Amino acid sequence: MRICTMLDYETLRLLWWALLGVLLIGFAVMDGFDLGVAALLPVVGRSDMDRRVMINTVGPVWEGNQVWLILGGGAVFAAWPALYATAFSGFYIAMFLVLCALILRPVGFKFRSKLEGAAWRRAWDTALIIGGVVPAVVFGVAFGNVLQGVPFHFDADLRVTYTGGFLGLLNPFALLCGLVSLAMVIMHGAVYLAVKTDGQVAARARGVVPWAVLAMLVLFSLAGAWIALGIDGYAVTSAVVADGPSNPLMKTVERAPGTWLENYRRLPLSLIVPALAYVGALATWGLIRAERVGLAFITSSLAVAGVVGTAGVSAFPFLLPSSSDPASSLTVWDASSSHTTLQIMLVATLVFMPLILAYTAWVFRVLRGPVRAQDITNDGGAFY
Repeated sequence: MRICTMLDYETLRLLWWALLGVLLIGFAVMDGFDLGVAALLPVVGRSDMDRRVMINTVGPVWEGNQVWLILGGGAVFAAWPALYATAFSGFYIAMFLVLCALILRPVGFKFRSKLEGAAWRRAWDTALIIGGVVPAVVFGVAFGNVLQGVPFHFDADLRVTYTGGFLGLLNPFALLCGLVSLAMVIMHGAVYLAVKTDGQVAARARGVVPWAVLAMLVLFSLAGAWIALGIDGYAVTSAVVADGPSNPLMKTVERAPGTWLENYRRLPLSLIVPALAYVGALATWGLIRAERVGLAFITSSLAVAGVVGTAGVSAFPFLLPSSSDPASSLTVWDASSSHTTLQIMLVATLVFMPLILAYTAWVFRVLRGPVRAQDITNDGGAFY
């Protein structure tokens, strides 16, 4: 822990940028397959029993997976307060929509079993599908808007004003990013079902994987081409004070085509991140065909990490660019909490993160093995 107190402000800011990326990737990997399974209910679940099997693959673990979302939100709140205030205000309706959709999941799990009627269960299945599709799309749309810039600015007293609207977030590029996100979680969820089920449910899930991989790679490539050819990136043109005060107005920023590709030109090794999305997805396709479903889940997770990581690496050092006043853009160097706050949080992270990882590993070890129809029939505590 003594090392944490020796780290300078610049290093701590970089570490927390990386940790924020880890938390977002952790959420995309761990909660991504939950969302994907829900989105696949009408495709893979041909009967009520099929859907019950699918629900029971995620029912015992989805709450634990939500920890990553809470950790990500908490990290933004404490480590990047300006980002938290600006993003959660500007994306308020979108965030509210996500929360409403996520609330449908536990309600759907519990209420689906209250009545035996087919119409009743179909209604709650629809709620679960909405709870899977809507968050996946909205999170992708949010990333798409970040890469284009968000209309906000600070006044001389650093009070933020958001000048956009909810419908403005639903622009073509952002919707494309939403589809990338949806295809990604469907791929990940299908692989998870291939691991956690057997029989016809597993076979149908394996059949979905190639199509989901193809859709994700095509859409991801289109988004990359759009960024390279049609989206203006942002660049800091004044001197960067990496250990200076968190004041976003103490810099100048310019927009120019192709700027989001500069990090890859300056540091070619960073190309590993988008390459991971392609290699991981193609490896998942091949491993599913070879019925190596356990390895396929690992490579699918790597593909998810590559997709999410690409947005972060492309935009670095920007956390939230401003389209209406580029100088107000939030970067790693001017949107963080104080040096002391970052130190204290890093100590807490080094203590609690291993505990969360250990507990998660233990839960998945205890719940290892496929979920079968006969298991649900014999288990009075199963999700219906």
